[in-house]
Amino acid sequence: QVQLVESGGGLVQVGNSLRLSCAASGRTLTLYRMGWFRQAPGKEREFVAAVNWNVGGTYYADSVKGRFTISRDNAKNTMYLQMNNLKPEDTAVYYCAGRPVDSANYDYWGQGTQVTVSS
Repeated sequence: QVQLVESGGGLVQVGNSLRLSCAASGRTLTLYRMGWFRQAPGKEREFVAAVNWNVGGTYYADSVKGRFTISRDNAKNTMYLQMNNLKPEDTAVYYCAGRPVDSANYDYWGQGTQVTVSS
């Protein structure tokens, strides 16, 4: 099992930046990929970005390309999401997720952190 804890959410104004963190613990050696997802009120959860845990490779939703940057620090077992030029439509609960090497799905999820962008 892998435990994930997000932090760094908050209230920011349009155009500002925020960095989310996701600390992983437990069987982190079993991770293949980690990602960020978000869910806005009344909408389905959507993919934001992902990073391969051990070998390079990053992936982004079109809506955040050029504004968000995903990264990881394996020594700290922590993943980050740097969010720049935030827009009101980025307002959502952001979830950290982990996909193990033996699964096609994100089996591990954090509790979520709220990001609110005010105009």
